[in-house]
Amino acid sequence: MAFKLVLVAPLLLASAAVTAAFVQKSPIHASITRQTCRSPSSRLQATAVDAIASLSSSQAATVQTIAAAIPDLEVKPDFCWNGEAVAGSSATLDARDAPGPANIAWLSALSVDSKLVSLTIFNGPLTDVPHLVSRCVVINESTMRLTLDARPRSNGGWEMRREDGSYPGPDELGRQAFEFSGNRMDFEKKFGTEELKSFLSGLVSSLEGATPYIAPASDLDKLTRGPLYTCLEMPVTDSNVAAVVAAREKMADIWLSWAKDPAHDHRPGAPVNTQYVYDTKFKQNAYGSLLEEYSALFGPQDGQRLAVGESGPLDEAYVGGGS
Repeated sequence: MAFKLVLVAPLLLASAAVTAAFVQKSPIHASITRQTCRSPSSRLQATAVDAIASLSSSQAATVQTIAAAIPDLEVKPDFCWNGEAVAGSSATLDARDAPGPANIAWLSALSVDSKLVSLTIFNGPLTDVPHLVSRCVVINESTMRLTLDARPRSNGGWEMRREDGSYPGPDELGRQAFEFSGNRMDFEKKFGTEELKSFLSGLVSSLEGATPYIAPASDLDKLTRGPLYTCLEMPVTDSNVAAVVAAREKMADIWLSWAKDPAHDHRPGAPVNTQYVYDTKFKQNAYGSLLEEYSALFGPQDGQRLAVGESGPLDEAYVGGGS
């Protein structure tokens, strides 16, 4: 279910300050020089080529940082691309997994020149760490769309959230309502912190000309988006590119801190098996949702090729987590 951004005028400055502080303290890629934001009157228009080049460079550095922290993360040469022609542009795909203790089911870092960068991480069933989605698409020469999400590993019924923020209760769902409620509370406690919520909701006010991107969500979108789902459109400017780089790095930092925390490991036995079953279906749904998005952006043939490459093998047993 999409996380709704609610902006109250008196809180805009506070939200911007929280976001700035959150981004500036990012420990990942401290050596990368970031551009400072310019005022709208002095902003510089970036080209789509330059924007994706900057985002792709940052994304590659992010993957190297993650790989350094997770030594058993292995490159999968048979799934990688190096200069493939896709959608009229050159595409690269860095594909990895970690079948060992880290149990990363799939990591893909996709880049299509002048069009797209996307970092997707599916976790294996040994942990309850959220899956990561971090994507930026250049819609045309002057607009780009940022998507960030931390996708829950259990069914909280988020797609049933009403306009007033409530969910169906036991009078409608029976005992399942308590299961969903428990999963939602568990996610909020472990991952959906107020600090992270403030960071994501504050992004819209920290980016020049940014607005929430609101489009009808398909059934697969509703089943796979988490409660923190954030999607913004903005002009392609130098300062926005720098801010998006910083935001994506921060989300990678957050995911890595979760992945390295043993508190998120499942105990052996039933929880792992249950997680495997849920993850396998979730990944299939996530592929379907991505296929719809990429087909709309790049056409059915190129859209399918990109969705297949980014999603990787759809069976979690690929990393040995299905037993």
